[in-house]
Order: sequence, then C-alpha cells, then structure tokens
Amino acid sequence: MDQRDDVAVAVDEGEQTPAIAVAGVILAMALVAVGNGLMFGYIPISLGAAGYAPTWAGSILTGLSAGGLAGCLLTGMLVRRVGHARAYMVFSALIVLSNVAIGAGTYPVIWIAARVLYGFAICGLFIVAQSWLNDAVGNDIRGRVMAIFYVAYVVGLGVGSFLLRFVDISGADAALLGIAFNAISILPVGLTRLRQPPAPQAASVALARAWRISPVGVAGMLAVGGVSMLVTGFAPIHATASGFSQQEVATLLFAMPLGTLLFQIPFGWISDRTDRRHVLVAAGLLVVIGGLAASRFDGSALPIMVAIYVVWSGASESIYSLSSAHASDRAHKDDLVALSSSMLFAWSLSGFIVPGLGTVLTAIYGTQAFMHVAVVIAALFTAFVLWRLRISRAVPAGEAGSFSPMSAQLPPSVDP
Repeated sequence: MDQRDDVAVAVDEGEQTPAIAVAGVILAMALVAVGNGLMFGYIPISLGAAGYAPTWAGSILTGLSAGGLAGCLLTGMLVRRVGHARAYMVFSALIVLSNVAIGAGTYPVIWIAARVLYGFAICGLFIVAQSWLNDAVGNDIRGRVMAIFYVAYVVGLGVGSFLLRFVDISGADAALLGIAFNAISILPVGLTRLRQPPAPQAASVALARAWRISPVGVAGMLAVGGVSMLVTGFAPIHATASGFSQQEVATLLFAMPLGTLLFQIPFGWISDRTDRRHVLVAAGLLVVIGGLAASRFDGSALPIMVAIYVVWSGASESIYSLSSAHASDRAHKDDLVALSSSMLFAWSLSGFIVPGLGTVLTAIYGTQAFMHVAVVIAALFTAFVLWRLRISRAVPAGEAGSFSPMSAQLPPSVDP
C-alpha cells in the first residue's frame, strides 16, 4: 500500500464518529429534559399554591410557545454565525438564566418573560442537537440514533416530573434543580469529540409548496403543534386548579410520557406496512376519544385520570411522527429541506396560537376548556385525513420510507 493509500485510510478513520461522542449529545439533551419536566409541573403548582388564577399559568405557557416560535426562526442564523457547539452553550446559558428568574420569587409577569426566554432557548437546543446528530451518523443507523434520542428525551421528561414529588415548592428548590441539570448537561457537549457540522444553509419557508407535496403532513403539524401543547401544558394547570395535590400532579405528568413510548412503536410498525393515513385516522380518533373521556371523567380517582391521559397524550404524540413520516414519503430528495423548514414553521405557529386560544377560553369557561379545543382540532384533522383518503392514492409500498418515533415536544428536524 503506497503513501496515498495510507492517507486515504487515515481520512476514513478520522471521519468515523465515536459512539461515545454521539451518546454525549443524547445524554446532554436527556439531562436538559429532566430539568424541563420538573419545571413544567412546578410552575402551575406553585402559582396555584400562591393563589394566582389559572390564566396566569396559561399566559406563561403561551409565552413559552412564543419564544419557541422565535427560536425556530432564528436558530439557523445564530448557528451559521458561531457554529453548533457555541450555539449550544448560548442556549444552555439562556435556560439557566430563565430558571434563575423563576427561582427569584413568584412574580408571574417576570415568569412570562423567563419562559419566553426558555422557549427560545429550548427550541434552539433541539435544532442544534438534531442537526449535529444528523450530520454525525450515516444513513444506515440514522433512524436508530434519532429514535434513541427521542426516547431518551421523553424518559428524561418523566424523570423530571417524578422528581417534583420530592420538591418543596415553597422555596427555590425546583429552580435550583433545573439549573443544576441544565448546567451538568453542558459538560458532555463541552467535552465532545464530535466534529462540527458545516454551517446550515438558509431554508426558506414555503407553506404552499409543502402543502402541494403533502397536505396531510402539513395539516398534521398544524394540528399536533397546538394539541400537544394543550394536552401537556394545560394538564398540570387543570389538575392543580381541580385540587390535585403536588404528588398527584407529579404522578400524572410522570405517566403521560409513557403514552408516547407505548403508542408510537406499534403505530409506526403498522404504518410501515400500510397507508400511513389509516393509522393517522386511528390516532386522531383516539385523541378525540381521549379528550371526551378526560372531560367526562374529570375529577375521578387518580388512576382513572392517569389511564385517560396516557392514551390521550400517546395518541397526540403519534400524530406528530406519523405526519412527519408521511410527508417524507411523498417528497423528492431535493424537496426535503424546504419541506422540513415549512413543517417546522407550521408546528411552531400552531404551538403558539392554540395555547393562546386556550388561555383566553380558560378565562371565560374555566380550565376544562382546553379539552374541548383539543377535541375539535383532532376531529377536524381526522375528517380532513378521511377526505384525503377518498381523493388521493397511497404512496407505493416500495417508495415509502421507514417510521422513526418522535416527540411533539421537539421541533421537527430541518435536515434531510
């Protein structure tokens, strides 16, 4: 073997991605999720304990969504300017600052600003992490790596919710724990050997083009962005207003991510073997049934409510991953970046508008209003998918891709 062959081998070896480096990014985001799961429950519980109306918690959730929308639109520009690693550090620092503001005392107006900052930062973290992982791994294992990434995040949310059972909400313990987990999450990224991806190209939002490629995919993102924020965001608000104890709310929030793990795998397996739209109809109907059951049995014993919310949350999350897979099935390779950026915008926009509507209706009709909004959105989406089944053909089996579990709490990846 001559010198040129030696160089070629060295380059090939240098391009191999160390498994521990990939695991570091996944671990970092799982640690972030623990802090996030803790704070999602802590905010409405502490506001309720301090005597504030539930509309304050709804306004804080809407602020979070507004920050997320800004993050989805501006993250690419920041990454192009400073790179993935530095952008990750910036977003982590912003989350720490957000938790510091919350730990300073129960001041709802300040908390709204803090959660706007958090929404901006967490959306940026997700985009950076997904982009980094997509670049680091090959096509042969990308699906498995991203599945592990999503599952690790969902498990982290559940762990954070469980920790809420042991936190004294009268002090700043929850905020300090959130700060600690986010600070620790920086270490795996700061020590990573993962190579820096190239600067991302600016991807324009073209909703009309995305709609032509996959009406069901775009409609799914518009539906699930709002429904997911309603179910996961207003569940602790309503439970607190209904008189559930801190431990009961923590149990409910701990159980809800299990629905994501329980439903997505079988739904994905079935969707890989049939028209995904049939599975989307099933998921949409389950969301409708879950919302009606949550309203009908509202105030029942905790085990009943946990079972209902596990189904409701799991079915909602499944719409996200199924819609993403369906849209990818119908897109050409050259369309993937534009399609992903447009679906990201649709998801973000819905995640901002619908919680705002839920907050307004909460002020008028009470905290149970979010259930009815979620049911209406899911019913309209299901009817739309049924209509599309009648007028358009399925993607041929040989042209469809494979399903990967995803969480509606994470922005869609903008990478092909």
